[in-house]
Amino acid sequence: MLHLRLIVPAARTEEATAVLESCPGVTNIVVLPGAAREPRGDVVLCDAARESANEVLGRLAWLRTEGSIAAEQVDLSLSEAADVAVEEAPGEPDDAVVWAELAQRVSADSRVTWSYLVFLTIATLLVGIGVLQNSLVLIVGAMVLGPEFGAVAAVCFGLLRGDGRLIVSALRTLVVGFVAAIAIAYACALAAYWLGWFGPGDIGGHEEVQFIVKPDRWSFVVALLAGAAGVLSITAGKSTALIGVFISVTTVPAAGYVAVSLAVQELREVGGSISQLALNLLGMSVAGTLTLLVQRRFWPQVGRRSSL
Repeated sequence: MLHLRLIVPAARTEEATAVLESCPGVTNIVVLPGAAREPRGDVVLCDAARESANEVLGRLAWLRTEGSIAAEQVDLSLSEAADVAVEEAPGEPDDAVVWAELAQRVSADSRVTWSYLVFLTIATLLVGIGVLQNSLVLIVGAMVLGPEFGAVAAVCFGLLRGDGRLIVSALRTLVVGFVAAIAIAYACALAAYWLGWFGPGDIGGHEEVQFIVKPDRWSFVVALLAGAAGVLSITAGKSTALIGVFISVTTVPAAGYVAVSLAVQELREVGGSISQLALNLLGMSVAGTLTLLVQRRFWPQVGRRSSL
């Protein structure tokens, strides 16, 4: 369930509570008259099943400008009334997408941040070392560390809503992130090459990692499956499934391969790596957008348009 805290202008408290009382899946409604100071108003508390959240937030959308809405996940609820509310709500909690929550999350993931750049750069460096050492363990670890799927999910959500600003922001985050990570990894690889730590023969001859520079139809299929699974893991809050998505796609490995290939002027390997990177990003974006479209269009408990 979700716990909602509303700050409502005193003149519209009855209207807000009437909405809560009429929505299936809402319970534990509490009104604290005059408790809010900034903004001023009454505080209304309630618990709502995830399946009902879109309807509640949609019908109370006016509070975004006249008051305030905050929601948090309830990890434990020992209440027969709450159990009845969940049963009354349409669908299953794991299938419900709270669109306002998703919009806020992807908006944050669409921005370039220092933590995003650092994680992506470290992951790319690890891949470069993994390629030189022929270490699949390092490459897989780097794939888990890569933070790029958040921006991909933002692209998908932007396409779903026709939000050009979100799409541009997310694409800029992907481009800036990968360009910066590849540039730093290239500089480090070039320094190591000049120091004699590795040579041209140390890349391109390891069959175990050649999948990174050899994109094919299966690469696109994997990217499609990973994109669908990634979006489902985000909307359902299944973080363990998202780790599997990171391990499935070869975006970060391709970036790391580009860096070490540039350092030794293996341009053929660079081309294959860039193709792999682009193919994976495209496949995930297509599948992720289609998955969100299906969730909105065909799942009644998820497809409430009121909060979109």
